[in-house]
Amino acid sequence: MTELNQTSITVFLLLGFTNVSYLKTLLFVVFLGMYLVTLLGNLGILLLIHLDPRLHTPMYFFLSHLAFVDLGCSSTITPKTLVNFLSEKRTISYLGCAAQLYFFVAFACTDNFILAAMAYDRYVAISNPLLYPVIMTRRLCTQLVIFCYFTSFLYSLIQTGTTFRLSFCSSNEINHFFCDFLPLLKLSCTDTHINEVVLPFFVASVTFSSILVILVSYISIFFTILRMRSKEGRRKAFSTCASHLTSVTLFYGTVLFMYLRPTSSYSLEQDRIVSVFYTVVIPMLNPLIYSLRNQEVKAAVRKSWQKMF
Repeated sequence: MTELNQTSITVFLLLGFTNVSYLKTLLFVVFLGMYLVTLLGNLGILLLIHLDPRLHTPMYFFLSHLAFVDLGCSSTITPKTLVNFLSEKRTISYLGCAAQLYFFVAFACTDNFILAAMAYDRYVAISNPLLYPVIMTRRLCTQLVIFCYFTSFLYSLIQTGTTFRLSFCSSNEINHFFCDFLPLLKLSCTDTHINEVVLPFFVASVTFSSILVILVSYISIFFTILRMRSKEGRRKAFSTCASHLTSVTLFYGTVLFMYLRPTSSYSLEQDRIVSVFYTVVIPMLNPLIYSLRNQEVKAAVRKSWQKMF
C-alpha cells in the first residue's frame, strides 16, 4: 500500500477486480461486449424516437432521456475500466476521480427521477385517458425533464463536494474499479462522520421521493385496471407498464442494496459485483426491456429496416 501525505495525492490507483492477466483479458472482452450492446441499444432507441413520428409522444420523450442518461452513466465508468484492464498503471487523476464521481452520480440520480416521471405519465395515460393530451403537454414534459437534470446535477455537486473536502493522506489505492463514495471514505484520514450521515440521508430523500411517486402512480393504475370490464383493456393497460416496472425493480433494487445499508455491513467484494450491475448491466438491459416488450418500438424498427433495405 502506498503511504502518502495529504498534500502529495495527485492520482488515485484503481485496484479493480484482479491482477491475474488472463482474467483481466477475459473481463475486458466481457465488459467491451456489454458496452457495445449498451451503445448500440441506447443510440438505437434515441435514433428511432427521433425518426419515427409515431413515437413523438410523452412516453417516448421520457424514454429517449432515459436512454441518454443510461448512455451517460455507462460511458462515465466503462471506457476507463476497459483501459485499466489493459494497463498496468490503472491510475486516475484527483480531478478525474472527482469528475467521474460527479457525472456518475448526476446521471444515476437523473435516471431515478425520470423513472418517476415515466410512472406519472403511465398513471395519467391509464387513469385519465381523455385528459392525457391536456395534462401531458410538451411544455409539462420538458419542465419535468429539466427538473430531473437540474436537481440531479445539483445533488451530485453537493455530494461530490462533501466527499472531496476530505483529506486523503494514508493511501491512494481505491479498492474498486471506479471512484465511488464508500471506497473513497475508506481512504480518508479525517473524520467522515458527516459524510456517513449525509450520504444515506441524501440517497434516501432522493430515492424514496421517487419511489413514493411510483408507488402512488401504480396503486392508482392497479385500481383503475381492476375497474376495467374488458380483459383486452386490462391486458393492454398492464402491457404498457410491464417494461417500466421491470426497469424500476432492477434500478431500485440495486440502489437500495448499495447505499442504504449500515456501513458495518459494507463489503468491497460484494459491492463491486453490485456496482457492475447498475453501471454496466442495467444500461445495457433497458433498451432490450423497452424494445422487446413494446409493439410500437418493434414496428418502428421494422419500418426503419424496410427503408434501409
